[in-house]
Amino acid sequence: MEKTKNRLEVCLSPAIYDKHADDENLVVIVDILRASSSICAAFQNGVKSIIPVATVEEAREMKNHGYLVASERDGLVLDFADFGNSPFNFSPEIVKDKEIVYSTTNGTRCIHLASHSKAVVIGSFLNISALTAWLIQQNSPVLIFCASWKDRFSLEDTVFAGALAERLLDSGKFETVCDAVTASLDLWSLAKTDLHGYIQKAAQKTRLASKGLDDCIEYCLTSDQTYVIPVFQDDRLVNISGFGS
Repeated sequence: MEKTKNRLEVCLSPAIYDKHADDENLVVIVDILRASSSICAAFQNGVKSIIPVATVEEAREMKNHGYLVASERDGLVLDFADFGNSPFNFSPEIVKDKEIVYSTTNGTRCIHLASHSKAVVIGSFLNISALTAWLIQQNSPVLIFCASWKDRFSLEDTVFAGALAERLLDSGKFETVCDAVTASLDLWSLAKTDLHGYIQKAAQKTRLASKGLDDCIEYCLTSDQTYVIPVFQDDRLVNISGFGS
């Protein structure tokens, strides 16, 4: 008897997360420009753990308790934060062996939304191959959760969802009847031959460029720069891969 395949879904916005929520899901948080890419970069560069908080007030309180804080809203570093949300901020000199509090406009809120799930893991192009292998090994349903931008559809997150979905479906271990997966795969098929060129049309690229923050886009779109697997455990993100720290 053929083994039942695991379910694969994509959630295109936090605004509809409740329609996908399931305690059995492995939830992949995707915020390509820039939170999930920055988190992967931080673990590659040796951060001990990252404490994601959803609100500015929580981040400020943690700063008052002596934590190093990385925090932005709408691309602007908050006045009390130590640095912002570019992956280039998370260099080894700054983050190695540190605990960092992290709060962003979109991505960190999604981590808490999905915290009821079987596992919450961070996905980016930087760790896509390691992430794919880990998800297949877990033998559980997967939800790729696009952080989007203020609940609005995000082109770069959806393209990544398609790239990851393609790999998972090609493994033969997953199946889907989710139109968001199909749409993500279609967008990925359009983008993958020139990903950097395709993402030039993304609204988030324009938002970042208007603030001079688009220097990291090529980095965020480059696959397999790390083997880290950041997972949310006990209110913080830790790297469970054994690499990058």
